[in-house]
Amino acid sequence: MADKDPAGDAALRFVDVDLDRANATVLRILCGINWTVGRGERWAVLGPNGSGKTTLMLLASGFLHPTRGTVDVLGRRLGHTDVRALRERVAMVSGSISRMVVPHLTAREVVVSARHGALEPWWHAYSQADRDRAETLLAASGFAYLAERSFALLSEGERQQVLLARALMPEPDLLLLDEPCAGLDMGGRERLLARLTAVAADRGQPPVVLITHHVEEIPAGFTHTLLLRQGRVLVAGPASQVLTAAALSDCFGVSLRLRCDQGRWSSQADLPSTDTARTPEPR
Repeated sequence: MADKDPAGDAALRFVDVDLDRANATVLRILCGINWTVGRGERWAVLGPNGSGKTTLMLLASGFLHPTRGTVDVLGRRLGHTDVRALRERVAMVSGSISRMVVPHLTAREVVVSARHGALEPWWHAYSQADRDRAETLLAASGFAYLAERSFALLSEGERQQVLLARALMPEPDLLLLDEPCAGLDMGGRERLLARLTAVAADRGQPPVVLITHHVEEIPAGFTHTLLLRQGRVLVAGPASQVLTAAALSDCFGVSLRLRCDQGRWSSQADLPSTDTARTPEPR
């Protein structure tokens, strides 16, 4: 029988979680992770390459189990529940999903097929309400005109918008976003962030966890931040309290300045002043 989260108010709960990978030696990928995502929260997870962000996401989606400790996803404890049923309640946007989509499918077909968790629409029946919902989700991001266009012909920014609509199609209980802005140009990034800002503001939408390397890719309205380094949590909590220049500098190993302007973050290296440096004469 599935173990339920006794509090019943957490979308995710990690308690003393370690995850090891064994090859010639045992390599600890995550160590002592304690983390709770509340039902109405929007989290950004930041950390350098190799810090364990993707592993954390795989645990949250039920594709990995912890070596030690416990992971509860939507009140179900990994190792004590049917993860196949659990994954139907968890939506993910990631590069791996994009690579699995059949290229000749239209944007509408890519979105509507998520109703039954499929990658192709051929094996299930879809109602007019399903097709209408797919159209509405594309329109919500301003991309209704893509409905009949093949996925293969879409730009990277357009594909991410379609995949986000696909993720929201089955009305999930948890939304996981694995570097959704990776590879996008500035226009594509800003359009996607505008859509994610709207999702964050909609209290009817599920809890959201977003992985990124850059504070500039945190949508306005995201409430919480977790900083991860070498498999350990440095800080986790409300963004206004834990996302500081000192914490970010510690996380990425470089002195950084941090700003927040109308809900959007930005950072840059805190380099020594060059005011006294001699500027070469133009030739």
